[in-house]
Amino acid sequence: MGRRSILFAPGDQPEIMRKAVRSEADVVVFDLEDAVVPSNKQTARKAVQNVLDDVKADGRICVRVNPIEYGASTDLTTVLSGTHPDSVMLPKTESANDVTRLTRLLAEEDADLPVQALIESASGVLRADEIAAAPGTDALLFGAEDLTADIGATRTSEGTEVLYARERVVLAASAADVDAIDTVYTDFGDADGLREETEFAIELGYDGKMAIHPDQVSIINDAFTPDQSDIEWAERVLAADEQTESGVYEVDGEMIDAPLIKRAERILERASEATNRDA
Repeated sequence: MGRRSILFAPGDQPEIMRKAVRSEADVVVFDLEDAVVPSNKQTARKAVQNVLDDVKADGRICVRVNPIEYGASTDLTTVLSGTHPDSVMLPKTESANDVTRLTRLLAEEDADLPVQALIESASGVLRADEIAAAPGTDALLFGAEDLTADIGATRTSEGTEVLYARERVVLAASAADVDAIDTVYTDFGDADGLREETEFAIELGYDGKMAIHPDQVSIINDAFTPDQSDIEWAERVLAADEQTESGVYEVDGEMIDAPLIKRAERILERASEATNRDA
């Protein structure tokens, strides 16, 4: 499943949730955690459940519950009383046991849903590999803002203070063969900055990026969608691979070996996913 853009919508604002579903985001997250003040949690749970009953999921709808110790069970009891989302996002994931506990809560509600584990603390980063490998984990998401607060770092535009953690999360996801989703870009009015940061996330190996505003979605989708020249290069590489028995061969004056073949396969896979999503 292609997850280029993951758009958040506050769980206590039904019209914004419905608007998010009408956007071009690959995944829409109805947020019961940070976007909702504690006094409004129950209202938000009921609102999310009502919107779930009204919209067509098509594999796109995720609900971010509260952390395990702070209301996840209550969230699920209300939200899963009607139409189920397609996945559940677990914030502040710090161990594989957190994922296991959430999957048990889901089972108690007769819901077999994949878990998107949000890594946003020092403990979560250091255990990213075990979290990614936990049964039930479908994706790792990197949360730079909360991590920065957790470790007492200063958030900068360059992002050097979170670069190690950002790389560790994508490595853990790749090793476990689950998607890696990059952190939000908080300045939603800065299109150029978002484009540059998204392109860097792609260079690091991320599969998608979180968004906090609908205007960010098209920029993220475009960045994660291979352009025609890349697609044509990948097609030539794989066509040549089928016609040779050699492990190394030449395409367009470039020596092609196993890593470049894998890159070509990934380009065509992303292009196909984008086509299916945008159809």
